[in-house]
Amino acid sequence: MIAQAAGFAILAAISPTALLVMVMFLGSANPRATALAYVAGAMLMTVLMAVTVLLVLRGIGLNQPRQRDPRYGLRLGLGVVALATAIVMLRRRRDGRDGRGGRGGRPEADGQQPQGLIGRLTGRPRPGLAFAAGIILFLPSATFVAAVQVIATANASVTATALALATVVVISALIAWLPLLTYLAVPEATVRLLRTFNGWLRAHGRTAAAWALLAGGIVLIGNGSLGVAGAV
Repeated sequence: MIAQAAGFAILAAISPTALLVMVMFLGSANPRATALAYVAGAMLMTVLMAVTVLLVLRGIGLNQPRQRDPRYGLRLGLGVVALATAIVMLRRRRDGRDGRGGRGGRPEADGQQPQGLIGRLTGRPRPGLAFAAGIILFLPSATFVAAVQVIATANASVTATALALATVVVISALIAWLPLLTYLAVPEATVRLLRTFNGWLRAHGRTAAAWALLAGGIVLIGNGSLGVAGAV
């Protein structure tokens, strides 16, 4: 259970946009407080959504043995959503759209701030806005819901369920808390590395996220289809 849930959580953790925002916060006038607020928002959203999804899925009885078909049907549906979203992202990228309502082959490639809501949240980095950015950027994805679904539908003890859920939360928010920890340990090296990586993130981050979502969608569709076929 934990291994399968962790696999989906790793796919959910791939968020170049979230990492790019962390780069901006660590380069702000008050990097520690701003980045810490960002991590707090990310962790709060991740924990709340993990617990909510778990309770909802168990509340409708998907953990019951007789609900095998609906369990895999949900996983199949999540895969379709993930796959469709990835295809849209890749098409928009191919057409030169940056995903924020504008057009341009090199989104944020010349040191410009991101546009739209994220641009407003990161334009003048402050702890309050950073906390809001963490909340928004860590809304649950299809792969995150799939990770929690693996736990919610398993016949595991309370201890095992709590451990698995904590594992999913930690992995899913990895892109937020890990850069902060490395910054606190080796600030100059971390900032230097992130700034070096910054250009690649701006140019290719959305494409990387789309391919990760595509992979997650394919895995979910395959797993869900096999499960539904096995229940027939």
